[in-house]
Amino acid sequence: MPSALGFEVHPDTWLLVVALLGGYAYALSAWGPRYAPGRRPASRGQRTCFVAGVALLWIGADWPVHTLAESYLYSVHMVQHMTFQLAAAPLLILGTPGWLLRRLLSPRPVRAVWQVVTRPLAALLIVSAFTALLHIPPMVNAAATNGLIHFGLHVLLVVFSVVMWWPVLSPLPELPHSCYPVRIVYLFGHSILPTVPASFLTFAREPLYTAYAEAPRLLPWLTAAQDQQIAGLFMKIIGGFVLWGVIAVLFFRWQAEEASGGPDMLYWRDLEGDLERAEAPT
Repeated sequence: MPSALGFEVHPDTWLLVVALLGGYAYALSAWGPRYAPGRRPASRGQRTCFVAGVALLWIGADWPVHTLAESYLYSVHMVQHMTFQLAAAPLLILGTPGWLLRRLLSPRPVRAVWQVVTRPLAALLIVSAFTALLHIPPMVNAAATNGLIHFGLHVLLVVFSVVMWWPVLSPLPELPHSCYPVRIVYLFGHSILPTVPASFLTFAREPLYTAYAEAPRLLPWLTAAQDQQIAGLFMKIIGGFVLWGVIAVLFFRWQAEEASGGPDMLYWRDLEGDLERAEAPT
């Protein structure tokens, strides 16, 4: 591991960012006129959300955050993962138009798998299992000492995070998000289950991960055990704060719509003009 926080270039991260932004721009310009005729392929808000989501991926996976997370501080590693899961992934969903999501999910095997894994109970169990796997010592040590493994786990984390948020944010009527009560209970489950690995981190008296126990002390006054405890607190407090904030928003929207008799606008936002294109040739 490096002993100084020197500047590093991460070509894999830059290639991924260019591929995501380039692919998005190409889809809007080349596929948009075909799959969204007569209307804008993506609204300004959608484009802003997608770019913001990619920007968060880039910030979290590039220097200096990547170097701090991989070689020095497990607490930064935790913030990095939480940024991908709780901020970047939902922004990517919100930034992708319904017609483009439908196009990406059009292959039958992909659609069939997606339909199963994004059911609320399945998504809760799958994402929770993957989150637990990310925190076992062999996995953390491997990610901290092997850049390719670390990058691959980040890609999987973003994919599983999109699965996590799909039952809450899906704009597709044929693969819809859940109703308000189910979404609230579902997010409550996601706020509770991660407290199990977080508790192990918070209350452990000794470092659980060799890679971080042996890492150079960037902050001499912060021990590896204390850094690990901070990571656990971040996982509990910040993660819970974000999820409970979304729960509060959903609850008040639910109450407002019940009072007004209005529709769930997120559910219907891409319905008009999309259904007739659901079976459009690919």
